Amino acid sequence: MSSRYAEGTTVSPERSQAEISESLRRYGASSYVSGYEDNRAMIAFRANDRTIRFLLDLPRPGDDDFTWTPTRQKRKPDAARGAYEAEIRRRWRALALAIKAKLEAVATGIASFEDEFLAYTVLPDNTTVGDRVRGEIEAAWRTGHAPPRLLPQIEGPKP
Repeated sequence: MSSRYAEGTTVSPERSQAEISESLRRYGASSYVSGYEDNRAMIAFRANDRTIRFLLDLPRPGDDDFTWTPTRQKRKPDAARGAYEAEIRRRWRALALAIKAKLEAVATGIASFEDEFLAYTVLPDNTTVGDRVRGEIEAAWRTGHAPPRLLPQIEGPKP
């Protein structure tokens, strides 16, 4: 069985958040905000005249993954809390890695900013491009028909 990225990390969620903030500043983001609601955290920033938003689903302390061992033994409360906190740390490390990798890909010229962050780009109605397009892509694969163009085709100069 393969392990997941950052499994067993001791880096705190707060340190991962600070690392994300520092990376965004270093790569030129003009603003940054983070917050949470219930079991979902959010990182948003402004760069290249776009607002980008990442949502990070966080587990709940009472989830079976933490209250039971993989062999279906009931965990003691301290062990369950430890397993839960370890997963929170792991998820924050994974988000930090994902954002830093995207920023470095853009800075190195491997990809454009738009390509790396398109799905997370916030639209004027506060949805993201990913929110808008995800269902249409699923429908296209299910039906075998591409969705209608979101924007009209723009013809370039004729040769």
